[in-house]
Amino acid sequence: MPEEEVLRRAHEDEAEGKAPSTQAGEFVREEIHHVREGKHGARSAKQAIAIGLSKARRAGVKLPAPGSNSSESVRRKAAQDTKKGKQRKKRKPAAKRSRATKGALKREGRQSASPRAMARQARTSASRRTKGSRSAAAKKAARTRARNRTRR
Repeated sequence: MPEEEVLRRAHEDEAEGKAPSTQAGEFVREEIHHVREGKHGARSAKQAIAIGLSKARRAGVKLPAPGSNSSESVRRKAAQDTKKGKQRKKRKPAAKRSRATKGALKREGRQSASPRAMARQARTSASRRTKGSRSAAAKKAARTRARNRTRR
């Protein structure tokens, strides 16, 4: 279950009209912190990010479905999480299942969320994008920064 502070920040982002990926970033950030402080581990930086995205979907963040290059199981899990996030009445997760998941994650390493590992992950995912896509993202970021600077 995400911490109250994370939920509050994500709701704040939603109220400000920020993109779902920005809202989900709060959950990913929390997950990275959990791994770094030793609450549990992760097999890779990608897994730590995936856990955060899963939590975001379950909390009701309207994230788009994973692309066609994702495996069937990943797409199914994302659909399941999205469905869970839309439910009004939240059911308490099974204690036995939660314990098993936490136990498995505790056996994983902590280096997967190190700054070096996160930088490597960011570089590899950026390298898969086209030059135009990266350029557009940078321009959008610059516009957002300029707009936010004038608001303050």
